[in-house]
Amino acid sequence: MRATGRDSLGVAQDLAVDGRSYRIFSLQAAASTLGDLSRLPVSLKILLENVLRFEDGSSYRVEDAQAIADWVKNRHSTQEVPFKPARILMQDFTGVPAVVDLAAMRDGIVTLGGDVERVNPLVPVDLVIDHSVMVDVAGTKDALERNVAIEFQRNAERYAFLRWGQGAFENFRVVPPGAGICHQVNLEYLAQAVWTAHVDGRDYAYPDTLYGTDSHTTMVNGMGVLGWGVGGIEAEAAMLGQPIAMLIPDVVGVRLDGLLPEGATATDLVLTITQMLRKEGVVGKFVEFYGPALDRLPVADRATIANMAPEYGATCGFFPVDALTLDYLHQTGRDEHRIRLTESYLRAQGMFRDANMPEPVFSTTLSLDLGTIVPSLAGPKRPQDRVDLKSAADAFEHALTDGLGVKPEQRERRVPVAGADYDLGHGDVVIAAITSCTNTSNPAVLVAAGLVARKARALGLAPKPWVKTSLAPGSQVVTDYLDRAGLSADLDALGFETVGYGCTTCIGNSGPLAQPLVDAIEGNGLVATSVLSGNRNFEGRISPNVRANYLASPPLVVAYALLGTMRADITTVPLGVSSDERDVFLRDIWPSNEEVAALVGSSLTRESFLDRYGRISEGTQHWQELAVADDARQFDWSPGSTYIQNPPYFEGLTLQPGGTSDIVGARILALLGDNITTDHISPAGAIKPSSPAGRYLSEHQVAVADYNSYGSRRGNDRVMVRGTFANIRIRNEMVPGIEGGMSKHLPDGEVASIYEVAERYRAENVPLVVFGGKEYGMGSSRDWAAKGTRLLGIKAVIAESFERIHRSNLVGMGVLPLTFPEGVTRKTLGLDGSERITLSGLADISPRMNVVMTIERADGTTATADLLCRIDTIDEVAYYRHGGILPYVLRGMMDAG
Repeated sequence: MRATGRDSLGVAQDLAVDGRSYRIFSLQAAASTLGDLSRLPVSLKILLENVLRFEDGSSYRVEDAQAIADWVKNRHSTQEVPFKPARILMQDFTGVPAVVDLAAMRDGIVTLGGDVERVNPLVPVDLVIDHSVMVDVAGTKDALERNVAIEFQRNAERYAFLRWGQGAFENFRVVPPGAGICHQVNLEYLAQAVWTAHVDGRDYAYPDTLYGTDSHTTMVNGMGVLGWGVGGIEAEAAMLGQPIAMLIPDVVGVRLDGLLPEGATATDLVLTITQMLRKEGVVGKFVEFYGPALDRLPVADRATIANMAPEYGATCGFFPVDALTLDYLHQTGRDEHRIRLTESYLRAQGMFRDANMPEPVFSTTLSLDLGTIVPSLAGPKRPQDRVDLKSAADAFEHALTDGLGVKPEQRERRVPVAGADYDLGHGDVVIAAITSCTNTSNPAVLVAAGLVARKARALGLAPKPWVKTSLAPGSQVVTDYLDRAGLSADLDALGFETVGYGCTTCIGNSGPLAQPLVDAIEGNGLVATSVLSGNRNFEGRISPNVRANYLASPPLVVAYALLGTMRADITTVPLGVSSDERDVFLRDIWPSNEEVAALVGSSLTRESFLDRYGRISEGTQHWQELAVADDARQFDWSPGSTYIQNPPYFEGLTLQPGGTSDIVGARILALLGDNITTDHISPAGAIKPSSPAGRYLSEHQVAVADYNSYGSRRGNDRVMVRGTFANIRIRNEMVPGIEGGMSKHLPDGEVASIYEVAERYRAENVPLVVFGGKEYGMGSSRDWAAKGTRLLGIKAVIAESFERIHRSNLVGMGVLPLTFPEGVTRKTLGLDGSERITLSGLADISPRMNVVMTIERADGTTATADLLCRIDTIDEVAYYRHGGILPYVLRGMMDAG
């Protein structure tokens, strides 16, 4: 790691804590040159420190620092600045391809005659395996054990590969399956608020910042750590030491006042905030919370709010570090010296929130009185669709015919369930899941759920028999405090046995419903519902058999399991009948805030965090028994593997880049319209047997039942490239009237899948281009949208405009992004896909240069158009010249040696 740049402003200073000296880059010293920084939002102070620390006159400039400082004047900026996080957080779905690329780089450096040991992440990387556990078994005492066994059976090949990476790479840690979700492990263990590094004999201290390959990385913003979710290519670039350019964002300040009233939870608060900020419009902006309510708002509640930043649309939902944060660091077992360093460093930098901190200025300010929060749900399709709990039943009745498509005469229909003594109707709750990750970091709502279960159990209540119940704690510490509070037995008795430690229902890993339920639902068009304590409830996400999904606090999840339907007002109707035949209402089993606080205080201990996280790397017996060559420096690729393959990024690699040249006589692979998202481009979801990827798996003797998903096969480029541009809703204007990833091979005119057409052109040594419309590349499925484009043989993408990150990712994969001048489009040029395209001037490429496009039509006529090269920086020129960021970094590692 390079700890610092050249320090042109002379802001490097020493900070002494407990007799130990740390080098810091002082904002106070920078203010003498840049101007008053005291009222800059804390989140922007962190960006400024990053520029000051790495300032080198090239990638990081004094002008970048000045632009951040000047943000206060207009509270807005149009300038981009570089950012390099302190560390990277990955989960297994997105982490596997990154480790595959590292393994391939080791083979590449050997090919160049270099030392394999040079290929390691240049910043710390933590990969938490948490996305592969499914709720196959629920409601039984052995659910956890059986689900873990199934998980390892499904994923043994991927897990063995990651365990190899754990031993092979420096600066790379793997948290084995079963420890918890990446965000809660990050919050409770990995994050440090202030990061340190020992480089060239000197200790450095700087803010803990990160990129995560999961959108809910923002949960750690609740403890003052600035980070957000990015795509895999951005994460890999940062992992390999490359800065990522970002616009200096607008910062929306949200002032919080008051206290949560009796009966309201942090979940109700975050659903209200999500609705409020969605209405305001905060996409692409930072949100920073301030105000007197923070003096009493615990970090667990802040993390609940920060977690859902993707749902309210913000890049982050940031809470500055304060005294409560320090208390949380102590409670969760952080090193006492590090806690003192955190306070000293942040006070020295003007980043510590207390009564003496000047109130920051913001682009926009909003305010919320916590005393107005009421119990809430969000649904049936979007997390921002909050509804008061007392109005939820009426809202569902309205949605049933207006949005969920039930005809009025069918509203009251109920159908028998084969082999059961009950029937099923619209609105019945078939899934009630206390699931990661929004709420399971919050002891108050977990304990409240346990108390609801205890009171219900004591009265003889039980969930309705058609409800699949589950509990997926975000970390093993949750189990400890529920056990210590005596609540685990109560949750178990109501069917909320622990099913696994990882992301489950919220990402669609809810597992199968009983077949008789599925038959009743699908055979009769029933609108079944789920209630979950997660953060996303989009239609089709939770279960293919459930059309209406509601986000709720964990205690409400338990209550709805007892009620069994969304069509009754849970605040007024009985949840059931007690063992002494009395009606039991929600008010009879709802705990008071005082009860919850007392039990949290007595059951949550620092010792539990120290114990659990002191042995987090051990893993389960299944993990320890994986057959891995731990001492192998290079991965032993298996030619027959359908999960892990050596990608072709380094085939034919030479020590020096071959230079750039014009793209001559390219064929058009796709003519695409406006708003083509990375979800259209990137492989996602189930693999159909009839698709090129399905046929590939069948040819490799994989049974259809074992296809798994594109997400689980991200480490195999052979599968992923076959799924690129294969979305069932994508429309290629070259083949009008056909939906799906189809194209036309020319000159013979044969229509086939985009992959098959691209392969024919590859065999003919013909380069390819793609045309698009406005906002090409929006969306979050980023890494394979660019990787797949490159692997299809596409040399350039020409669009009216690009989403910023996808443009950058295309350059990172060696694909040329180009934009039309104003008023020129694929349509004004009359393109129909039969043309050949030549792009000239690329031999001497420079940022934002003019590129001449020559169009050779099928009738032999030609036309030209000027295009803008969207390689925007000198660094990006270097990436493109080298054929992408991975070859660029690999050659740099050779030079460093």
